[in-house]
Amino acid sequence: MENVCIQMENIELSFLDRVVLNIPRLAVHQFDRIGIVGKNGAGKSTLLKLMAGQIKPDKGHVKRFIDFAYFDQLTSPEQTEVDYGLKGRLSIPETEIENFSGGEQTRLKLAQIFSNYHEGLLIDEPTTHLDGDGIQFFIEELSYYYGALIIVSHDRYVLDKLVTKIWELEDGMVTEYTGNYSEYARQKELQKRQQQEQHDRYLKEKSRLIKAAEEKMKKAEKITQANGRMSKKETKAKANKMFMTKSKDTSQKAVQRAAKAIEQRVEQLEAVEPPKEEQIIRFHQSNALQLHNKFPIIADRLTIKAGNKVLLEEASFQFPLGKTIAITGKNGSGKTTLLRHILERGEGITISPKAVIGSFEQMDYQLTKNESVLGFMKDRSDYDERKIRSVLHSMSFTGNDLKKNVRHLSGGEAIRLVLCQLFLGRYNILVLDEPTNFLDVFCIEALERFLKAYEGTVLLVSHDRTFIERVADCVYVIEDKKLVLKR
Repeated sequence: MENVCIQMENIELSFLDRVVLNIPRLAVHQFDRIGIVGKNGAGKSTLLKLMAGQIKPDKGHVKRFIDFAYFDQLTSPEQTEVDYGLKGRLSIPETEIENFSGGEQTRLKLAQIFSNYHEGLLIDEPTTHLDGDGIQFFIEELSYYYGALIIVSHDRYVLDKLVTKIWELEDGMVTEYTGNYSEYARQKELQKRQQQEQHDRYLKEKSRLIKAAEEKMKKAEKITQANGRMSKKETKAKANKMFMTKSKDTSQKAVQRAAKAIEQRVEQLEAVEPPKEEQIIRFHQSNALQLHNKFPIIADRLTIKAGNKVLLEEASFQFPLGKTIAITGKNGSGKTTLLRHILERGEGITISPKAVIGSFEQMDYQLTKNESVLGFMKDRSDYDERKIRSVLHSMSFTGNDLKKNVRHLSGGEAIRLVLCQLFLGRYNILVLDEPTNFLDVFCIEALERFLKAYEGTVLLVSHDRTFIERVADCVYVIEDKKLVLKR
């Protein structure tokens, strides 16, 4: 039997009167490969910090029996020794850390962890700033890792490649599923179907019993009416036969009792709620916003530079109307620079005169106006309140979240709100730069549904392979200073 590496018992952890973690018992074993999933704010990073010993529970005990290395997405890397070979493979620059980009900082922190062997690894969102090559390196390094691996990630491709268990964190509780992310998703879908079947059986049985009770009550009423219709002559003739009337009364009461018994059975039925269904959302564009150019964004021999570095050289392309176009490529290849050039309608770019472009860029969103989440959306959308609420709900804005002042939203909440506003806003072209970076898996899947239901043209940059496979109609890659159509 595999040795236990971490043992958690009777864990309780609260924050501002909200229970973040409530874990009766949970263990990590010697060769476990665990992926932790859950909505933003569910406590995934908190659980990882608890296992790393960086925070203490309010109640309960965490016992660690091996050495764990901890990767935190938010902390800056320290100046420590790094394996020279890893430094080269990860293209880590020879400069001061304060000059590193987000991707370069992530690469350095990974190189530091991989430079030494650790019996266990606790890794929090390692791929947020990595390009495709960096993600592939990360997967290859850990594919044959000999130890306990626990990883928080929104990248379903990474989870599919690396983990054999999923811990789903919801309402402070952890539910364990065997398999990678795709297997977890299949199990969740199966649970959903089974719940729907149980709900249908419950409704059918409830309907059958209610109908049976109604029929019994009708029968009792008929007996009452039959007694009431007896003429005086019949009543006098049968005065000496009181037992017959008593028999009818007894029969009537028996039928009523049977009806009551059936009604009690209805009340005793264990109610089965239907599974939560994701609403199908459509984003219909007004006639005023409809474009008629077959190619609303065109480039003719476009050259783009960053300082003295040529990123694109005489690139020509035509982005088709109503499609979702993904642009991929290595970090520093010019993807974000190309998006900005398009947004600025720079030299070499032709954009339809009727184009109204909404954009999402990689930045910390700080909303400054005093207004509620719902009010923010109403002021920036022509859709009715029902549709607005539905879209916000898909992006995990529920209940009192709708009343929150937008100035007090966390970075992740602000990003989700901006994305909702783009899809519900008065635009016919959306430009999205790494929109999935700080979303949880469930919000990424909601974003995928938005994109499939959106009637406008979408141009996006992403390193999330699964996301691109699910939403993109056309995929381009920037390589050798050219924009090449891959599919």
